[in-house]
Amino acid sequence: MSVYFVVQEEVNDQAGLDAYVEAAKSSSLGRGRALVVDNDVAPVEGDWHGSRLVILEFEDEEAFGEWYHSPAYQEALPLRLAATDSRGALVKGLG
Repeated sequence: MSVYFVVQEEVNDQAGLDAYVEAAKSSSLGRGRALVVDNDVAPVEGDWHGSRLVILEFEDEEAFGEWYHSPAYQEALPLRLAATDSRGALVKGLG
Protein backbone atom coordinates (compact mmCIF):
# COMPACT_ATOMS: atom_id res chain seq x y z
CA MET A 1 0.00 0.00 0.00
CA SER A 2 1.36 3.43 -0.91
CA VAL A 3 2.27 5.86 1.84
CA TYR A 4 2.61 9.62 1.62
CA PHE A 5 4.94 11.94 3.50
CA VAL A 6 3.05 15.22 3.85
CA VAL A 7 4.87 18.32 5.08
CA GLN A 8 3.36 21.75 5.81
CA GLU A 9 5.96 24.47 6.25
CA GLU A 10 6.33 28.10 7.10
CA VAL A 11 9.59 29.19 5.50
CA ASN A 12 11.64 31.43 7.80
CA ASP A 13 14.91 31.36 5.85
CA GLN A 14 14.63 30.99 2.06
CA ALA A 15 18.40 30.75 1.57
CA GLY A 16 18.50 27.97 4.16
CA LEU A 17 15.65 26.14 2.43
CA ASP A 18 17.46 26.51 -0.90
CA ALA A 19 20.56 24.94 0.71
CA TYR A 20 18.37 22.07 1.96
CA VAL A 21 16.89 21.49 -1.51
CA GLU A 22 20.38 21.24 -2.99
CA ALA A 23 21.58 18.91 -0.23
CA ALA A 24 18.44 16.74 -0.43
CA LYS A 25 18.98 16.12 -4.15
CA SER A 26 21.82 13.75 -3.25
CA SER A 27 19.39 11.66 -1.18
CA SER A 28 17.51 10.28 -4.22
CA LEU A 29 13.94 9.33 -3.34
CA GLY A 30 14.72 5.71 -4.26
CA ARG A 31 11.33 4.02 -4.55
CA GLY A 32 9.52 7.31 -4.01
CA ARG A 33 8.45 10.29 -6.05
CA ALA A 34 7.43 13.88 -5.45
CA LEU A 35 3.75 14.52 -6.15
CA VAL A 36 3.42 18.09 -4.84
CA VAL A 37 5.88 20.86 -4.07
CA ASP A 38 3.90 24.10 -3.73
CA ASN A 39 5.38 27.27 -2.30
CA ASP A 40 2.14 29.27 -2.46
CA VAL A 41 -0.63 27.15 -0.93
CA ALA A 42 -4.13 28.66 -1.12
CA PRO A 43 -5.92 27.63 2.10
CA VAL A 44 -9.62 26.92 1.69
CA GLU A 45 -10.69 25.70 5.14
CA GLY A 46 -9.48 26.12 8.70
CA ASP A 47 -6.17 27.38 10.01
CA TRP A 48 -3.41 26.38 7.62
CA HIS A 49 0.21 26.17 8.70
CA GLY A 50 2.65 27.95 6.41
CA SER A 51 2.74 28.65 2.70
CA ARG A 52 4.64 25.55 1.52
CA LEU A 53 3.30 22.02 1.07
CA VAL A 54 5.23 18.94 -0.02
CA ILE A 55 3.74 15.50 -0.68
CA LEU A 56 6.04 12.58 -1.44
CA GLU A 57 4.72 9.13 -2.40
CA PHE A 58 6.45 5.87 -1.51
CA GLU A 59 5.42 2.34 -2.42
CA ASP A 60 5.35 1.34 1.28
CA GLU A 61 6.60 2.31 4.74
CA GLU A 62 9.84 0.40 4.20
CA ALA A 63 10.65 2.49 1.10
CA PHE A 64 9.89 5.68 3.04
CA GLY A 65 12.15 4.58 5.90
CA GLU A 66 15.00 3.69 3.54
CA TRP A 67 14.91 7.23 2.16
CA TYR A 68 14.13 9.18 5.35
CA HIS A 69 16.73 7.41 7.48
CA SER A 70 19.40 7.30 4.77
CA PRO A 71 22.67 9.02 5.64
CA ALA A 72 22.26 11.42 2.71
CA TYR A 73 18.79 12.60 3.79
CA GLN A 74 19.72 12.75 7.47
CA GLU A 75 22.55 15.10 6.47
CA ALA A 76 20.13 17.38 4.59
CA LEU A 77 17.24 17.27 7.11
CA PRO A 78 18.71 19.67 9.72
CA LEU A 79 18.95 22.36 7.02
CA ARG A 80 15.19 22.14 6.38
CA LEU A 81 14.32 22.06 10.05
CA ALA A 82 16.48 25.13 10.71
CA ALA A 83 14.99 27.08 7.78
CA THR A 84 11.31 26.25 8.37
CA ASP A 85 8.66 25.67 10.98
CA SER A 86 7.51 22.27 9.72
CA ARG A 87 4.71 19.81 10.38
CA GLY A 88 5.20 16.36 8.84
CA ALA A 89 3.11 13.17 8.80
CA LEU A 90 3.27 9.78 7.16
CA VAL A 91 -0.17 8.72 5.93
CA LYS A 92 -1.44 5.56 4.24
CA GLY A 93 -3.09 5.60 0.82
CA LEU A 94 -6.32 3.85 -0.04
CA GLY A 95 -5.99 0.06 -0.50
